[in-house]
Amino acid sequence: MKFNRALVLFLLLASQSVLIAQNIKGKTLDELAFKYAKESIENFKELLSLPNDANQPEDIEANIKWTEKAFQELSFTTQRLETNSLPLLLAERKVKNAKKTVLIYLQIDGQPIDSTKWNQESAWKPVLKERNKEGQWQTIDWSQLDRGFNPDWRIFARSTSDAKGPAVAFLAALKATKSIKAQPNYNMKVIMDFEEELGSPPLPAAVKKYSEELASDMFIIFDGPRHITNQPTLSFGARGIATITLKVFGPRLPQHSGHYGNYAPNPALKMSRLLASMKDEQGRVLIPGFYDGVNLDEETKRLLALVPDDETFIRKNLGIANIDQVGNNYQESIQYPSLNIRGLNAGWVGKKVRTIIPATATAEIDVRLVIESNPEGLIGLIREHIKKQGFYMVENEPTEEERMQYTKIIAFTHKIAYRAFRTDFDSEVGLWLDRALTRAFNKRPIKKRTSGGSIPISPFVSSLGVPAVTVPTVNSDNNQHSPNENIRLGNYVDAVKTFIAILTEKL
Repeated sequence: MKFNRALVLFLLLASQSVLIAQNIKGKTLDELAFKYAKESIENFKELLSLPNDANQPEDIEANIKWTEKAFQELSFTTQRLETNSLPLLLAERKVKNAKKTVLIYLQIDGQPIDSTKWNQESAWKPVLKERNKEGQWQTIDWSQLDRGFNPDWRIFARSTSDAKGPAVAFLAALKATKSIKAQPNYNMKVIMDFEEELGSPPLPAAVKKYSEELASDMFIIFDGPRHITNQPTLSFGARGIATITLKVFGPRLPQHSGHYGNYAPNPALKMSRLLASMKDEQGRVLIPGFYDGVNLDEETKRLLALVPDDETFIRKNLGIANIDQVGNNYQESIQYPSLNIRGLNAGWVGKKVRTIIPATATAEIDVRLVIESNPEGLIGLIREHIKKQGFYMVENEPTEEERMQYTKIIAFTHKIAYRAFRTDFDSEVGLWLDRALTRAFNKRPIKKRTSGGSIPISPFVSSLGVPAVTVPTVNSDNNQHSPNENIRLGNYVDAVKTFIAILTEKL
């Protein structure tokens, strides 16, 4: 063990951009990360105890004050960037003779909770758990951390992984570098978003309004899960997202199916036929032009193939026998725009079911966007396809005249939340982060051309003109957006280690 630690220290010192030996004070990067990750657990628990559903603005204020205080204690200046909704928080710290400025994105808000589905007293009361012999998660006392450390233990609470965990890990990394008097050679600006889970509605306008305050040379995002193998990962892009709500109208009120079955047309059936017309049996969108502009050449396919996905494992993990034939594998599939039915509603089901013909049928759709396709253009293609299926479109409720004149009536509303972005692997920010993670983990990180999920980054890329890369750190099986969200302790320590490496990698 002593030999291994000495070897790691030697390798660190041999690198061109390592921590200065006298500042390490005998500690390797692993030891430094572990010490400050463990010391930060109480701060982590404190922040997790603050409800952060952005639908409840009064709860967000406590989160803003907590992060203001945390960054001010680390010699950052802070400024609230006021918007027409909740403010953004900008923390800034400058260093002498810095030639570059790095902008860092942190998300502080979280998804709403369903308290009936959480296996603990409260989603806002973090608990430590370990897996028992039966494979179930059982709560253990926090004092266990004083007697030992198991990297597979997990902290369960809302926003552990998405994304208070990365935020507190970054604060811990800042404290670690301060303790060894290691100073980045670049200025830092940290922008904190408190409405990410709502689609960050004020962000595009705010980035334009505060472009001077946010001006930077590169942009890194501390968010998201690592590759499923849990190896160090860099993601160089993300799909954007647009949403569509469709509402098909039937009788003015729900009608008794005995009295009016075979007489009053059922809007759920009309909706089903419409949705079925949008895709073929292999899951490919049938709307002409939907995939236009996306061309995966051989070099792109080669880069995608470097991501070590186990297709058999992915399918088994999802419980599916086959995949949609949009791409030949997982990585190829997420290079294309997608059309997903994310929710359906018509009448009642389960214990509330009743024998009626529903008055309406509603479908919620999300469209994942890629940089090759135009969001407005895709929305227009979907709209025209619906019209070609014989539907008459209204904005809200049809009038009595429209009900009597048209047999297929649909309301169509949409929203483009944010666009896709993508940065080249060999960009300055990409090469810098590659060096940092390689130094930290003694192996090259997995590089993903794009991630399937969407994050509100495109306003920064387009308005500020800066390249962006995501540095994901949390475990992929973290239940984000779902009950029993968690973070693996080993990933939390690795997050601190990752951020220390970035803070000490010279630009």
